[in-house]
Amino acid sequence: MDTMKLKRNTILVTGGGTGIGLSLAEAFIKEGNTVIICGRRIDRLEKARKNIPGLHIRQCDLLKKDEREELAGWALKEFPDINVIVNNAGIQRIIDLKAGIDDITGGDDEIEVNLKALIHMSAYFIPHFIKKKHAAIINVSSGLGFVPMAMAPIYCATKAAVHSYSVSLRQQLKGTSVEVIEIIPPMVDTELGKGSRDERGITFRGLSTDEFTAEVMAGLEENEVEIAVGMAKGLRNASGKDFDEAFSRMNG
Repeated sequence: MDTMKLKRNTILVTGGGTGIGLSLAEAFIKEGNTVIICGRRIDRLEKARKNIPGLHIRQCDLLKKDEREELAGWALKEFPDINVIVNNAGIQRIIDLKAGIDDITGGDDEIEVNLKALIHMSAYFIPHFIKKKHAAIINVSSGLGFVPMAMAPIYCATKAAVHSYSVSLRQQLKGTSVEVIEIIPPMVDTELGKGSRDERGITFRGLSTDEFTAEVMAGLEENEVEIAVGMAKGLRNASGKDFDEAFSRMNG
């Protein structure tokens, strides 16, 4: 596939009940697409459906392999025209590596949600997408996958892996109808990362979801396969001395 068309798709957005997932879902709806969102909190999903006419919802905990399988099976059955997935669901935890294993295992598994679920969800849909004239897998990584924030080490590592996986997936799907697109967000004013901002005493909340989504949609319009937004552009391009300086600023 040469380019992703922006209209008349059927799109599944994971983690779509809040934040950038919901903002992207609304933008896709406005472009004339059929959009399904999934998330863990049914109240957030129902609120989204109330506020965005035409939105479809499905409760799903991507931490659980069986629920991932059920989501994919349901989507393929109920929406056979589905041709785009946005792998957006993610969690970010502040972890003290000096504390040993307890701090790592004492909360939701970032590796399971941020990386393993993303890989699985892509795999569930690839055989179906290959049969479509136009299809796309859109993975949301992070600028922190290029220059890590040390207080969120697992999150940053998973996002670096999402970037690497997206590069490999794009190469393997070259010559098929499926485009692989990576969205690389900067700090965005959402629930994600609120704890790390508060802990560091940062009052700047990042881009608004509207600003972020406007840049993403412009990148899709320009057929970019890596859409780095805002400050994430500099993080993606940091290397050598630039990397050291960026890392120092991130962790100063």
